[in-house]
Amino acid sequence: MKPVNERVGEALARIREEKPLLNHITNFVVMNDTANVTLFTGAQPVMAQAVEEVAEMTSLAGALVLNAGNVTHPDWCEAMILAGIQANKDGTPIVMDPVGAGATTMRTRMIRRLLHETKIQIVRGNAGEMGVLSGMGGKVRGVDSVEPAGDPTEVARQMSRAFNVVAAISGKHDTISDGERTLRVENGHAWLPTLTGTGCMATTVVAAFAAVERDYLVAAAGAMAVYGYAAELGAANASGPASFRVAMFDHLYNMSPEQAAAGVRIVEV
Repeated sequence: MKPVNERVGEALARIREEKPLLNHITNFVVMNDTANVTLFTGAQPVMAQAVEEVAEMTSLAGALVLNAGNVTHPDWCEAMILAGIQANKDGTPIVMDPVGAGATTMRTRMIRRLLHETKIQIVRGNAGEMGVLSGMGGKVRGVDSVEPAGDPTEVARQMSRAFNVVAAISGKHDTISDGERTLRVENGHAWLPTLTGTGCMATTVVAAFAAVERDYLVAAAGAMAVYGYAAELGAANASGPASFRVAMFDHLYNMSPEQAAAGVRIVEV
């Protein structure tokens, strides 16, 4: 089998060639940046969230993103279920971002409903969210993790086994597990948490990779590594969070598959 960094570069090349359509049911806070990051990665974004059309649009997509940031909107909750059912029928991968899981009872209940009523391939969240969902503990305030659940490797493995998903936990080092294999991504930068929505944007990069790479462990780890590597490169040319955001976007857009294969740092755990 090829080294994982080589597979990541090849997946990025396929994204740029195939330009898969990603349907997002996401939140207002990050919608514009999410669409742009989808384009910068090489995929095509659409935000079809009306219950009347969401299944039809999802049937055209290469991957579906379910972002729980606005689960307080009842129509969007039902749209997520309808889109997830359609994606399952079509064999389309679903990537879920459990934004704020553990923060409120209603939000946590809806996220668990999605996990039980649809077959989700990848869940990408922070340590607090994933700890709550896995049953290993953790604390979330608003949408931020304020108390991790312990060893992220064990949390990722438990989350994966509990819901039969690839679990990707963001942090200083990202941890990704399918319950048997576990990878650690060492790319990233300390400025990422200073910007709103960087986790949500990472989720759409994961979906782009999942649309072309059906080993979802490699897809999730590769996406997080490419995104983190773009952040590293962007920080080198920036003086603070605002200029960092622009530089990171430019580096993601300009990153070649060869550069990605050489720059990502993914290790087995």
